[in-house]
Amino acid sequence: MLSKNELQELILDIESDLVERTISTTDTDKFSEAICAFSNDIAIHKMPGYLLIGVHDKTSELSGLKATDRILQNISAIRSDGNILPQPVMTVHKYSFDKGDVIVVEVTPAHFPPVRYKGTIWIRIGPRRAIANEMEERLLIEKRTSNAKTFDEQPCLGSMIEDMNVSLFKMVYLPKSVSSEVLANDKRDVKLQLASLRFYDLVYDCPTNAGILMFGNNVRYFFPVAYIQYVRFEGTAVSSNVLADAQFSGNLISIVNDLNSFVKINIVKKRPIPVSALIEENVYNYSDTAIREFLMNSLMHRSYEITSPIKFYQYSDRIEIVNPGGLYGNARPENFPNVSDYRNLVLAESMRVMGFVNRFNRGIETAQLDLKDNGNEPARFDLETLGVFGVIVKEKPIEKIPADFSNPWKSDSVNFYDLSEIEKNIYSIIQENQGIKSVEIIKLINKPPRTIERYLKKLRERGLVEYTGSLKTGGYQIFVGNKTS
Repeated sequence: MLSKNELQELILDIESDLVERTISTTDTDKFSEAICAFSNDIAIHKMPGYLLIGVHDKTSELSGLKATDRILQNISAIRSDGNILPQPVMTVHKYSFDKGDVIVVEVTPAHFPPVRYKGTIWIRIGPRRAIANEMEERLLIEKRTSNAKTFDEQPCLGSMIEDMNVSLFKMVYLPKSVSSEVLANDKRDVKLQLASLRFYDLVYDCPTNAGILMFGNNVRYFFPVAYIQYVRFEGTAVSSNVLADAQFSGNLISIVNDLNSFVKINIVKKRPIPVSALIEENVYNYSDTAIREFLMNSLMHRSYEITSPIKFYQYSDRIEIVNPGGLYGNARPENFPNVSDYRNLVLAESMRVMGFVNRFNRGIETAQLDLKDNGNEPARFDLETLGVFGVIVKEKPIEKIPADFSNPWKSDSVNFYDLSEIEKNIYSIIQENQGIKSVEIIKLINKPPRTIERYLKKLRERGLVEYTGSLKTGGYQIFVGNKTS
């Protein structure tokens, strides 16, 4: 933290690649671009950069700013709003002078550049901000490789570019992670594109662990326990009869799509309750958004180095989700869930880009609110068992539900268990991309066209999907009789 005398020296000095001044208090784009640029530290000063709010950039005069709590909160919120990735390391302080206040945003250089704001890499060239060109981005990538790496950023030795579903990366992930303007001018080889997002290691010429986990064609070849084991028990203990079980494996994008469908179809049950003579209201045993949030949390925070899968157990009165790894870094039982740290930083960013999780450090709070709104008890957490993190969600009792009430997939009793892995994958892709053409599905699933067409036909015959429109302009969508989309 700067002393007041040090700040006065910065105010009177000229702007440089370590100092930016502004009198605006609402231009969050400008603030975020400056924070992004200081984080990238293209000149390798290895020193903090400072954004001074309340100071004229040309005259160095104070603007007479009155720094309210609301202004300070809005600026501090930039750190965790998810628009700057990786999340910046920054502090916000207020200094008071006779001629007004000055808000100082101190930004520490990132250990894992390049840092992007809304998909664009910003740097400082002397006293001005600029978008990094291809060579500058390459320098930032090389700078990152010289720093210590998290597990997901380490090279997946023995893997090759052919082990990745590159079409999935280019068609689905890349447009979400990089701004359209930058992407339109990006003519680089796919390895360089992957490397810029930390999915490929240029030194070892192979995908990173994150690259395989996110886009791998055969993830379990490299990570045998990278799956979720679901078991449904008849009673309240693991010694009771097993009613059903399933495994969710593959790359993280396909796992998440499968889980979304599975939770809605096979976990969440509803019952119409009369609220008046003519009106009924549906009540649910679980909040699907809360269960989904806890599952996303387990995928994001688990240790992929421990030889155990994520356990997703459903008992007659509760759900338990246990992931290997336990709390990480600065997160401790005494400060959970207010403090969070990231064992898999690249995966956390990737899941945020894909929309699988929301803002950093808000998932637990949001899930608890969803449970409360649904009438469930607050989730309980196992923070003491060594090497694991557990969450327990009690079921909201709903009386007199028929045994097969949970099935919303038409009257022919088709459910998630009846589908093959390829059928579940195709169904999930169509669910997320209504109107998609078969040629696009073929690109996303690494199977021959004839195989995909055969499974699409099966899904149509079972009344799960339909083709609408002409042969030239039409596409596949979830059958309107199904309420899962």
